[in-house]
Parts: sequence; structure tokens; C-alpha cells
Amino acid sequence: MRTSKLIAAVVGSIVLVAGLGRAGDKVSTDQLPKAVVAAVKAKFPKAELKEAEKEKVDGKNTYEITIMDGVSKIDVDVAEDGTITGYEKDVALKDLPEAVVHAVATKHSKGTAKSAEVVYVVKDGKDFLAYYEVMVDVDGKMVELEVLPNGKLKPGENKEAKK
Repeated sequence: MRTSKLIAAVVGSIVLVAGLGRAGDKVSTDQLPKAVVAAVKAKFPKAELKEAEKEKVDGKNTYEITIMDGVSKIDVDVAEDGTITGYEKDVALKDLPEAVVHAVATKHSKGTAKSAEVVYVVKDGKDFLAYYEVMVDVDGKMVELEVLPNGKLKPGENKEAKK
């Protein structure tokens, strides 16, 4: 029973993180709520805040903060109260799991993978690897594939990316 509740919570959080992919209103990083900045700095102590967007999710203010943590670009989703709900981190194509590489090659055998991110959901202070986003050039069109860690495509979420 506990496992099914955890799975339901992670799936619900994945929906929330996916929903944060929509463009919001640009916000200066020096105008972010203190709780938001404190949460990002606590989780990523070496973070340099680069840019931020503010959105309404279920009537509440939410922020997507782009940071540089060393050489890694990370997009962090944070509720106004400082609760981190998820983040996306760049990952080198060579570091993708074999199951993910195989799924991309199977789906778009003539395509070329260009970049990838690993998407995490944060629930009760714990990070859960939700899926990988892989950008693939297919005949000059960029396609975003969302691949679960087990190599299965995330249902209904794979789409042609904006140019």
C-alpha cells in the first residue's frame, strides 16, 4: 500500500514538473522570494542563479530558476514557500543509460541525438529520477523524447520541439 502511494505521488509530481515546462513571466533573480533562493542555495550550494520565471500553478506562485552548478546547467522548480518540486539537469549523451540510448535509437533510427537532460521529482525531500529528455534531430526537425529509466517511452509526452 505504501509503495503504491509513493508511486502515485511521484507520478503526480511528474505531471507538475512537466506542467512547469510552459513559459512564464521573466523575473529578476534578485527579486525572488527569500525562501526560494534559500532553498535553491541549500540544495545546490555552488549554484549561480542565472534567470527565473514565475508562473501560477493551481493558483499558487511557482518559480523555475535556471542555475549553473559548476559546469552543469540545472532548471529548478520551486514553490513560493521554498519547496523544491523537481529539477532538470543537463547530462552528456555518453552518460545516458543503455536502455535510454536503445529506446532513442529504436524510435528514431535515422535521427541524431543532440542533447539530453535527466529529470528529477522531489517528494518529501527525496529526489526521484523520473525520466530523461533527449533532443533528437530527425530530418532537420528537433524531436523531444521523454524516456523512462527502464527504456520505455513516457506515454503521450513525446513531441516535436519548437524551432
